[in-house]
This record gives sequence, C-alpha cells and structure tokens, in this order.
Amino acid sequence: MLIGREQQQQLLLSLLDKDDSQFVAIYGRRRVGKTYLIRETYNTRIVFQHTGLQKVDKKGQLKEFKRSLQNAGMSNIPHISDWSDAFFALEQFLQTRSGEKKVVFIDELPWMDTPKSNLVSALDHFWNSWASARKDIILIICGSATSWIISKIVKNYGGLHNRLTRQIYLEPFTLRECEKYAIANNLGMSRRNILDTYMVMGGIPYYWQFLQKEYSPAQNISRLFFEKSSPLRGEFNALYASLFRNPQPYIAIITALGTKKAGMMRSEIIKATGLNIGGKLTTMLEELEECDFIRSFYSIGKQKKDVLYQLIDNFTLFYFKFLVNKHTFGENYWSQMIIKPQYNAWSGLAFERVCFQHIEQIKSALGISGIISNVFSWQYRPKDDNETGTQIDMLIDRDDQVINVCEIKYSQGEYELTENYERALQNKISTFITHSGTKKGVSLMMITAFGLKKNKFANNIPIQLTMDNLFA
Repeated sequence: MLIGREQQQQLLLSLLDKDDSQFVAIYGRRRVGKTYLIRETYNTRIVFQHTGLQKVDKKGQLKEFKRSLQNAGMSNIPHISDWSDAFFALEQFLQTRSGEKKVVFIDELPWMDTPKSNLVSALDHFWNSWASARKDIILIICGSATSWIISKIVKNYGGLHNRLTRQIYLEPFTLRECEKYAIANNLGMSRRNILDTYMVMGGIPYYWQFLQKEYSPAQNISRLFFEKSSPLRGEFNALYASLFRNPQPYIAIITALGTKKAGMMRSEIIKATGLNIGGKLTTMLEELEECDFIRSFYSIGKQKKDVLYQLIDNFTLFYFKFLVNKHTFGENYWSQMIIKPQYNAWSGLAFERVCFQHIEQIKSALGISGIISNVFSWQYRPKDDNETGTQIDMLIDRDDQVINVCEIKYSQGEYELTENYERALQNKISTFITHSGTKKGVSLMMITAFGLKKNKFANNIPIQLTMDNLFA
C-alpha cells in the first residue's frame, strides 16, 4: 500500500491522458521509495523496465539490458554492442506493442553510465529522434545518484536540454507521513515513539519497513543497527557509495561537518579535510545539498562568500554518534543507551535537525506560510576573551519585518524553564540585536517536544510550539 506521495502519484497518473509522449525524471536519495512509487502507480502499464547494475562495466550493463528486453517479451533481439544498438532494439520492441500509453521505466540510470559508454547521447537520440515524435510513450528515468540526474539530465545543455516534460524530486517522509505509515501497519506508536525513531532514521520508508509491532521503538533500533545480523548495520557506506562514484571525499566533508553543530565555512572545511580542490569542492557541496545531507545558509549582514554548511541528515548524525568505529554492542544496546547523558546530548541536536526539516509546519503554526522568509542558525564569536559568545538554534527572518528567535529543546517530558535560563534567553536576544544590526522586530519562541512546564518564567515566552505542530 502506498503511503503519502498523493501529489506525485496524481501527477504521474495525469500523464496517461496527455496527447503526446512524456519524459519524466524521478530522483531522490537511496531507499526513499522511487521505484515503489512507479510500480505502484503504473503497475501493468509498464511494458518495459530495466534496472542498472552498480559497479558493472559497459559490457555487463548491455548484457543485462538485453535480458530485460527478453523478460519484456522480445524475441529475435539484434546484436547489441553499444547503447545506440540497445535503444534501437528498444524502439523495435515498443513498435510491436499495441494499446494506449506505454510506460518505459529505466531505474538506476546513473549506474549505467560507465566510462566512455556514450549512454546519455544514445538516450538523447532515442528520445529526440523517435519517442518524442510519437504520442504513446511515457519514458521514466530514475536514480539514487541525485547529482548525476541533475547534472546529466535536468541541467543537460546538449540534445536533452529542456526535453524533460516533468521532474519529481522525491523527498523523505515528514513526521506526519511516518505517522500514517505507523497507523497503516499497526505499529502502535505514539507521537513520541515516532519522533524518537525519526531522529534516528529520518523519513526513509525503506528503514521504517523493518519496524515490528511486537518490539518497542528502542528494541527495534537495537535490532536494526546494533545486533550482529542487523539489516542496516552497513547502511552508511552503502548509502554514500550508491550516490557518488568516488564517495570518500564526500564522506570526508560529512565527517568534518559532523563535528560542528553550527556548521562550517568553506575555508574551515578545507582545513579539516585537506580538500583544497577549487571548483570541485563547490560541486561536491552542491551535490551533498541536493541530496539533502547538508544545508547552506548565511546570516544577517553576511555575504555569500561567508556561507555556512551544516549537516542535517538524521541517519548520518546518528551514525557518527553511535556507530562509527564501533564494532561490538551488548544486548538491547539502544534501550540502555537512551538513559545515558550522551543520548541526551545527541537527542537535543537531532531534534533541532528535525525542526529544520519541518520548517513549513513551523511557519504554518506561526501563521506565516505565505510570507517569504530565510531560515538559519546564528552565532556570535567575540574577539575579546572577556566577552561571552552566543548561539541561536534557529532564526526565521521574515519579509514582514519580524525575526523569530527560536530556542529548541528536547526532553522526555515538559521542559522546565528556570530563572537563569530565561535570563540567558533574553541575553541572547540582546546580543543578537546588538551584533546583527537588525532593525526588525524580534520575537522569542521555543520549540519543545512536550511544551513548557507552567511557571512564571514560561509565561515570558510569547510563542510556544511542541512536536504536535511538527506533525501538522
């Protein structure tokens, strides 16, 4: 059963009624549900489907393509020595198929683009010289290597320039969609259970399918990541290897960013990684951002050259904190870990990242969905050792001349605001106004999991959101 994805499925189904052929690119990170969406939507309408093979040379890719033609029902397949031959054979096969719209689904296309394969030019010729001239073809290409799809297809300035009729970037599930999934699969999870699981795995449907209702959320996490036969124990390396041909530099960048909560400037990344490689580093950072592993932003008064890069991927943050360079774990490791201080430190950062992933829900709760805004973190690093620095978890800089200063706190129950902490929050606002130079109105808000415990200090926080607002 397909959970969520209503808009994407509606768009795909509408293509069946178009009067001309359609060329669609669907991309998104590994395990996000791209293939499942296509198969569930089109089902028997798919007359040909093929999946590229990871780390297989051109000869092996062509052999597998020929096998896909055979599986689709083509007999007397001509000799295939290159991709031009392969797509010509596909043309011949499709001409034998009667009926209305015929869906051609090529999955993991980036893996098929081996060195000197000329795959893209052959695809270009297939579409421009044959398929686009017909009225009955829906060509869908798909791939986890988001950066490849964007650079080679979406932003192609050769024969495929502006040839796509649709492109769909499939994002991870939101908290709300994960809740729908949990309900549909009778997992018996409360919103707190869902939030805690989301902080570990994010909204990747493939990960969620391993959850079993007979186990508690903590037991499920132990089963998935910390036991010897855990199905997701090696997911980190597989994830980055599926996205990038040479994953090591990307992992180096991610590793460096994992050490700095507030993010790093380009110069700091170069110093930490040694990747002083000019434009290539820029491309790598763009690709990591396109895959939703990092976000870039620059604060008030800063120029674009002062952009900060921040790691926001839930699973990667979890991996660096609890799995990297560790090989043995006791039974029910996660159940024991969630009562320790290091869990508290990680969960605070993880909850903060979940909030950044649900900006639209936060803006909706504030009633500012229609107002243009920029969202970022902010920190002040004093040059004078006698002065105290400060850091703000989230700022929403709005075009209606208001800035929301957001303090984000995760706790197991209602968060109790003390006199000292409330004073520290007011000092943060004063420091921000002084050193940012903003002339806008500044409004303090807090986002917590279960709300603030009622006391006289909590009354001084004008806007209070909880995890329920993130589920909207």
